[in-house]
Amino acid sequence: MNLSNLKPAKGSVKKVKRIGRGQGSGHGGTSTRGNKGAGQRSGTKVKRGYEGGQMPLQRRVPKHGFKNPFRKEFEVINLDRLQELADKMKLSSVDHESLSKHGIISKNDRVKILGRGEIKSKLEVKVNAVSESAKKAIEAAGGTVHLV
Repeated sequence: MNLSNLKPAKGSVKKVKRIGRGQGSGHGGTSTRGNKGAGQRSGTKVKRGYEGGQMPLQRRVPKHGFKNPFRKEFEVINLDRLQELADKMKLSSVDHESLSKHGIISKNDRVKILGRGEIKSKLEVKVNAVSESAKKAIEAAGGTVHLV
């Protein structure tokens, strides 16, 4: 083997498509751009979603719905979960700090207590919102509810 008989691997080198170099190249004449019109000219752009004059998809599909920019999202905790936390963590007071410390909510979440399940512990609850049934159940167990 010497330098005179080295060749690249078979199939690794492709022939370059030389456009617009006469009929003999196979890519002369219209230079693979079809016949006439804006598409064969340089500097043309087609708008995104343009379908050749057909009504575009984003205009065919009807609009619906509404996103309220002022919506307040709450992290929901039910009474049964609250009782479970009070038993496991030995809590007498439930507030934003204690819930985030135990990984139940993240730092910026709003908390709402809902009334599913039952509660037996006497708890002092300080949250952003609470349902009527949850408030009655907590107060019936001897606890208090403060809205923050």
